[in-house]
Parts: sequence; C-alpha cells; structure tokens
Amino acid sequence: MLKHRRRLFAGAAAAAAAIAATSITAAGATSRAGTAVSGTEHFQLMTTSATSSQSSLVASGVFTAGGTSTTGSTTGTAKFANGTFVITHSKGTGTQTLNPKTCLLTVNLKGTYTLSNGTGAYSRISGSGIYQLSILAIGQKVSGKCSRTLPPLTFQEVIRASGPVSLP
Repeated sequence: MLKHRRRLFAGAAAAAAAIAATSITAAGATSRAGTAVSGTEHFQLMTTSATSSQSSLVASGVFTAGGTSTTGSTTGTAKFANGTFVITHSKGTGTQTLNPKTCLLTVNLKGTYTLSNGTGAYSRISGSGIYQLSILAIGQKVSGKCSRTLPPLTFQEVIRASGPVSLP
C-alpha cells in the first residue's frame, strides 16, 4: 500500500487499493468449549499518513479488536494482542479524480478480501467479504501545478469491510 500511496498523484490511472485489519485486545475471539463461532465481521481501517504502510483498525462482530496493520500491495497482516491473520485483497475497482486547480484527490474503490493464516486466537480463522476504500487528499503545488511526486499535504484514508468469518 505504501507504494500505491506514494504514486497517488502520478496520474488518474494510479490508485490505492488495500484492505487490512489491526489490533487492540480481541474480546470473544475464541469460542467456549471448543465450539466454532461464526457470523458477520466488520472492519474499519483508518490512516492519515500517505507514506506509512501501517494503519489502525477496529473489528467488530464475531470478535471485537483493534490495533495495527501492515499492508502490502495484495496482502495485509492484522496484528492483535492475542494473535494475527493475513488478509489477501483484490486491487479494487472504482474512480479516482484529481482537481488540477485545487489538487484535491478523491479515490473510491470497491473490492474483495479473504482471511487466512491466523495465529493465536485466530489460528483457524477463515472468511471473506467486500471492502470500500475512500481517500481524500490535498496535493502539494509546485510552480502552480499539482505535484505528482511529493506526498500530499493532507491525507485521509478509510476502508470499511464486512463479510462472514468463522473461528473454529
């Protein structure tokens, strides 16, 4: 994702796409008496840094957790106090616009994700779902034009995702 964020101003074809989950302490992440827990899980990821690959996230539904996520171009690792899991995500499709006068960048993408490779309380996690990525950023001006190489002055990224999850 870091690579994508740095290229947000490289033109209309550049798009940031990522989904990740992160951690605080998970509540209810493991089932009682060894029974499986399943249902819908909701994730919300947020960052205000266009140059960091780490973000924060709140998870709620089958389990409640929050913490940090390190995100790559197609996978992210959710790190919780009691375990981790990998989120593999699609590139996403949608729109990106850059206002050449105000340097306001707006990105809206939708895509899919799957959960796997858990450790600790998430050792047998499985699931999948859809995500919606939204970015608002204001780019820097150089010689009166929007810079396509410098990091934006202001950056906000929110990812909302949901889908069925199972914790056997």
